[in-house]
Amino acid sequence: MTTPAVFREQTIDRERMLQIIAAHPRAATFEACTLDGGDFSRLDMDGFHFNQCSMAGARWLAASLEESHWQKCRGGQCDFSSAQLGDSRFAHCDLNNSHWRRATLSSVQFQDCKLTGAQLQEVTGWALEFRDCLLVSADLRGLSFRKGKLEGLDFSDADLSGCDFRDAVFSGGSLRNAQTRLTRFEGADLRDTDISGLNVMDAKHFKKAVISQRQAAAALAAFGLIVA
Repeated sequence: MTTPAVFREQTIDRERMLQIIAAHPRAATFEACTLDGGDFSRLDMDGFHFNQCSMAGARWLAASLEESHWQKCRGGQCDFSSAQLGDSRFAHCDLNNSHWRRATLSSVQFQDCKLTGAQLQEVTGWALEFRDCLLVSADLRGLSFRKGKLEGLDFSDADLSGCDFRDAVFSGGSLRNAQTRLTRFEGADLRDTDISGLNVMDAKHFKKAVISQRQAAAALAAFGLIVA
Protein backbone atom coordinates (compact mmCIF):
# COMPACT_ATOMS: atom_id res chain seq x y z
CA MET A 1 0.00 0.00 0.00
CA THR A 2 1.27 3.46 -0.92
CA THR A 3 2.15 5.67 2.04
CA PRO A 4 0.15 8.92 1.80
CA ALA A 5 2.05 12.17 1.43
CA VAL A 6 0.98 14.57 4.18
CA PHE A 7 0.72 18.34 3.65
CA ARG A 8 0.26 20.44 6.78
CA GLU A 9 -0.73 24.08 7.21
CA GLN A 10 -0.09 24.94 3.57
CA THR A 11 -2.03 27.15 1.18
CA ILE A 12 -3.15 24.98 -1.72
CA ASP A 13 -4.16 26.55 -5.02
CA ARG A 14 -4.86 24.86 -8.35
CA GLU A 15 -1.25 24.89 -9.51
CA ARG A 16 -0.04 23.34 -6.26
CA MET A 17 -2.80 20.72 -6.37
CA LEU A 18 -1.80 19.72 -9.90
CA GLN A 19 1.75 19.15 -8.67
CA ILE A 20 0.51 17.01 -5.78
CA ILE A 21 -1.77 14.96 -8.03
CA ALA A 22 1.11 14.24 -10.40
CA ALA A 23 3.44 13.17 -7.60
CA HIS A 24 0.99 11.39 -5.28
CA PRO A 25 -2.05 9.98 -7.12
CA ARG A 26 -4.71 8.73 -4.66
CA ALA A 27 -2.28 9.14 -1.76
CA ALA A 28 -2.37 12.70 -0.40
CA THR A 29 -3.56 13.92 2.99
CA PHE A 30 -4.10 17.60 3.79
CA GLU A 31 -3.95 18.68 7.44
CA ALA A 32 -5.11 22.17 8.45
CA CYS A 33 -4.49 23.47 4.94
CA THR A 34 -6.10 26.53 3.37
CA LEU A 35 -7.96 25.99 0.09
CA ASP A 36 -10.30 28.99 0.33
CA GLY A 37 -11.58 30.17 -3.04
CA GLY A 38 -9.47 27.65 -4.94
CA ASP A 39 -10.55 26.26 -8.31
CA PHE A 40 -10.04 22.48 -8.35
CA SER A 41 -12.60 21.80 -11.06
CA ARG A 42 -12.20 18.65 -13.17
CA LEU A 43 -9.13 17.44 -11.27
CA ASP A 44 -8.65 13.80 -10.23
CA MET A 45 -8.36 13.69 -6.43
CA ASP A 46 -9.75 10.22 -5.77
CA GLY A 47 -8.82 8.91 -2.34
CA PHE A 48 -7.49 12.22 -0.99
CA HIS A 49 -8.05 13.07 2.69
CA PHE A 50 -8.82 16.56 4.02
CA ASN A 51 -8.60 17.09 7.78
CA GLN A 52 -9.45 20.39 9.50
CA CYS A 53 -8.99 22.28 6.24
CA SER A 54 -10.51 25.64 5.34
CA MET A 55 -12.10 25.57 1.89
CA ALA A 56 -14.72 28.31 1.91
CA GLY A 57 -15.89 29.13 -1.59
CA ALA A 58 -13.65 26.48 -3.17
CA ARG A 59 -14.83 25.06 -6.51
CA TRP A 60 -14.75 21.33 -7.17
CA LEU A 61 -16.97 21.35 -10.27
CA ALA A 62 -16.94 17.99 -12.12
CA ALA A 63 -13.92 16.91 -10.05
CA SER A 64 -13.27 13.23 -9.34
CA LEU A 65 -13.25 12.79 -5.55
CA GLU A 66 -14.32 9.19 -5.11
CA GLU A 67 -13.40 7.57 -1.78
CA SER A 68 -12.28 10.95 -0.44
CA HIS A 69 -12.51 11.73 3.28
CA TRP A 70 -13.34 15.10 4.84
CA GLN A 71 -12.99 15.61 8.59
CA LYS A 72 -13.79 18.85 10.47
CA CYS A 73 -13.45 20.95 7.31
CA ARG A 74 -14.95 24.44 6.92
CA GLY A 75 -16.43 24.75 3.46
CA GLY A 76 -19.17 27.36 3.46
CA GLN A 77 -20.40 28.13 -0.08
CA CYS A 78 -18.09 25.56 -1.67
CA ASP A 79 -19.27 24.08 -4.97
CA PHE A 80 -19.29 20.33 -5.67
CA SER A 81 -21.65 20.57 -8.65
CA SER A 82 -21.34 17.55 -11.01
CA ALA A 83 -18.49 16.13 -8.91
CA GLN A 84 -17.95 12.36 -8.62
CA LEU A 85 -18.00 11.56 -4.89
CA GLY A 86 -18.87 7.87 -4.66
CA ASP A 87 -17.96 6.20 -1.34
CA SER A 88 -16.79 9.49 0.21
CA ARG A 89 -17.15 10.43 3.88
CA PHE A 90 -17.87 13.84 5.43
CA ALA A 91 -17.69 14.10 9.23
CA HIS A 92 -18.15 17.16 11.47
CA CYS A 93 -17.87 19.53 8.50
CA ASP A 94 -19.37 23.00 8.03
CA LEU A 95 -20.85 22.92 4.52
CA ASN A 96 -23.47 25.63 4.88
CA ASN A 97 -24.80 27.06 1.60
CA SER A 98 -22.76 24.56 -0.40
CA HIS A 99 -23.74 23.44 -3.91
CA TRP A 100 -24.05 19.81 -5.04
CA ARG A 101 -26.30 19.97 -8.08
CA ARG A 102 -25.94 16.90 -10.31
CA ALA A 103 -23.15 15.48 -8.14
CA THR A 104 -22.83 11.70 -7.92
CA LEU A 105 -23.22 10.74 -4.26
CA SER A 106 -23.48 6.95 -4.30
CA SER A 107 -22.73 5.49 -0.83
CA VAL A 108 -21.70 8.91 0.49
CA GLN A 109 -22.02 9.51 4.24
CA PHE A 110 -22.55 12.82 6.02
CA GLN A 111 -22.04 12.56 9.79
CA ASP A 112 -22.74 15.51 12.11
CA CYS A 113 -22.42 18.05 9.28
CA LYS A 114 -23.88 21.54 8.90
CA LEU A 115 -25.68 21.74 5.56
CA THR A 116 -27.98 24.68 6.19
CA GLY A 117 -29.03 26.18 2.87
CA ALA A 118 -27.23 23.48 0.87
CA GLN A 119 -28.37 22.91 -2.71
CA LEU A 120 -28.68 19.15 -3.29
CA GLN A 121 -31.20 19.05 -6.12
CA GLU A 122 -30.69 16.63 -9.02
CA VAL A 123 -27.97 14.63 -7.28
CA THR A 124 -27.65 10.99 -8.33
CA GLY A 125 -26.64 7.84 -6.55
CA TRP A 126 -27.93 5.26 -4.09
CA ALA A 127 -27.33 4.61 -0.37
CA LEU A 128 -26.78 8.30 0.40
CA GLU A 129 -26.71 8.63 4.19
CA PHE A 130 -27.13 11.60 6.53
CA ARG A 131 -26.81 11.28 10.31
CA ASP A 132 -27.15 14.04 12.92
CA CYS A 133 -27.02 16.74 10.25
CA LEU A 134 -28.50 20.22 9.99
CA LEU A 135 -30.37 20.49 6.68
CA VAL A 136 -32.31 23.62 7.59
CA SER A 137 -33.60 25.44 4.48
CA ALA A 138 -31.71 23.00 2.25
CA ASP A 139 -32.95 22.19 -1.25
CA LEU A 140 -33.33 18.40 -1.35
CA ARG A 141 -35.93 18.11 -4.09
CA GLY A 142 -36.36 14.63 -5.47
CA LEU A 143 -34.01 12.79 -3.08
CA SER A 144 -34.92 9.28 -1.95
CA PHE A 145 -34.72 8.34 1.73
CA ARG A 146 -36.88 5.27 1.27
CA LYS A 147 -36.58 2.69 4.07
CA GLY A 148 -33.82 4.76 5.65
CA LYS A 149 -33.16 5.22 9.34
CA LEU A 150 -33.01 9.00 9.67
CA GLU A 151 -31.23 9.91 12.89
CA GLY A 152 -31.16 13.47 14.17
CA LEU A 153 -31.87 15.21 10.85
CA ASP A 154 -33.18 18.75 11.01
CA PHE A 155 -35.17 19.39 7.82
CA SER A 156 -36.80 22.57 9.17
CA ASP A 157 -37.91 24.87 6.31
CA ALA A 158 -36.19 22.58 3.79
CA ASP A 159 -37.58 22.01 0.30
CA LEU A 160 -38.46 18.31 0.27
CA SER A 161 -40.70 18.48 -2.79
CA GLY A 162 -40.83 15.14 -4.56
CA CYS A 163 -38.71 13.36 -1.93
CA ASP A 164 -39.40 9.73 -1.09
CA PHE A 165 -39.64 8.91 2.64
CA ARG A 166 -41.70 5.74 2.24
CA ASP A 167 -41.12 3.28 5.11
CA ALA A 168 -38.40 5.51 6.59
CA VAL A 169 -37.96 5.69 10.37
CA PHE A 170 -37.29 9.11 11.86
CA SER A 171 -35.29 9.20 15.08
CA GLY A 172 -35.34 12.73 16.47
CA GLY A 173 -34.85 15.69 14.21
CA SER A 174 -37.44 17.95 12.63
CA LEU A 175 -39.65 18.38 9.58
CA ARG A 176 -41.00 21.67 10.89
CA ASN A 177 -42.47 23.84 8.12
CA ALA A 178 -40.74 21.81 5.40
CA GLN A 179 -42.08 22.10 1.86
CA THR A 180 -43.59 18.72 0.96
CA ARG A 181 -45.27 19.13 -2.41
CA LEU A 182 -45.61 15.62 -3.92
CA THR A 183 -43.45 14.22 -1.11
CA ARG A 184 -44.24 10.61 -0.17
CA PHE A 185 -44.43 9.48 3.48
CA GLU A 186 -46.41 6.23 3.07
CA GLY A 187 -45.46 3.80 5.82
CA ALA A 188 -43.01 6.23 7.47
CA ASP A 189 -42.62 6.29 11.24
CA LEU A 190 -42.81 9.96 12.22
CA ARG A 191 -43.49 9.56 15.96
CA ASP A 192 -40.09 10.78 17.09
CA THR A 193 -39.74 13.90 14.95
CA ASP A 194 -41.23 17.40 14.93
CA ILE A 195 -43.87 17.52 12.17
CA SER A 196 -45.21 20.99 12.98
CA GLY A 197 -46.48 22.67 9.84
CA LEU A 198 -46.92 19.46 7.82
CA ASN A 199 -50.33 18.62 6.40
CA VAL A 200 -50.46 15.02 7.61
CA MET A 201 -54.18 15.00 6.83
CA ASP A 202 -53.34 14.59 3.15
CA ALA A 203 -53.97 10.84 3.23
CA LYS A 204 -52.66 10.28 -0.28
CA HIS A 205 -49.10 11.03 0.80
CA PHE A 206 -49.25 9.71 4.39
CA LYS A 207 -51.03 6.36 3.90
CA LYS A 208 -50.04 3.96 6.72
CA ALA A 209 -47.59 6.52 8.15
CA VAL A 210 -47.30 6.32 11.95
CA ILE A 211 -47.70 9.39 14.16
CA SER A 212 -48.26 9.72 17.90
CA GLN A 213 -51.52 10.74 19.60
CA ARG A 214 -49.92 14.04 20.53
CA GLN A 215 -48.98 14.68 16.90
CA ALA A 216 -52.46 13.70 15.73
CA ALA A 217 -54.06 16.14 18.16
CA ALA A 218 -51.77 18.92 16.97
CA ALA A 219 -52.57 18.13 13.32
CA LEU A 220 -56.29 18.29 14.00
CA ALA A 221 -55.90 21.51 15.95
CA ALA A 222 -54.21 23.03 12.90
CA PHE A 223 -57.52 22.45 11.08
CA GLY A 224 -59.49 24.12 13.86
CA LEU A 225 -60.67 20.86 15.42
CA ILE A 226 -60.57 20.17 19.16
CA VAL A 227 -59.81 16.69 20.46
CA ALA A 228 -61.86 16.24 23.65
